[in-house]
Amino acid sequence: MGYIYLYTGIGAGKTTNALGLALRSIGHKRSVVIIQFLKWRKDIGEYKIKDSLKPYYEIYQFGRPAWLGEKEMTVSLGGQKFQIESFKDVDKKLAKEGLEFAKKVLKEKKPHLLVLDEINLALHWKLLDIKDVLELLDNLPEKTDVVLTGRYAPKELIEKADFVNLVEEVKAPKEFKLTKGIQY
Repeated sequence: MGYIYLYTGIGAGKTTNALGLALRSIGHKRSVVIIQFLKWRKDIGEYKIKDSLKPYYEIYQFGRPAWLGEKEMTVSLGGQKFQIESFKDVDKKLAKEGLEFAKKVLKEKKPHLLVLDEINLALHWKLLDIKDVLELLDNLPEKTDVVLTGRYAPKELIEKADFVNLVEEVKAPKEFKLTKGIQY
């Protein structure tokens, strides 16, 4: 069985770490499948590159066009304002579809690397059940490594993972503009 890598914490760079492992794998002609929970944007670098990295790279998104949170509000990030919506039934449905898709990918494609991006946050927000995620991790193909990302990783995943990295924000500008190719 492959290794389980977990990137969590409130600092930026969890998905970026996972994408670095994906790029390294692709460089060795190893297959990579990325499943993004809670994400939908097609203008992000990791999505836009998909056709250029075929046949080794696939990316799928299971989120709706909305910034989600536990309560409705407006936030500013990188010089842009975002309306935060609270969860809806469709968010839970999409997260479950993403997890079912991950099971199918593992069974049919057996990728060398499977990235479950933002799965920790989906678990934290109770869009998925930890038992279902642990079951998936217990049934990995022998050659598949898995990367789990997102804030607020549950202790069960921390215990299950072989490698756990806490991404902590030490310093960031109070005001900055989102940079294409860096933040998205």
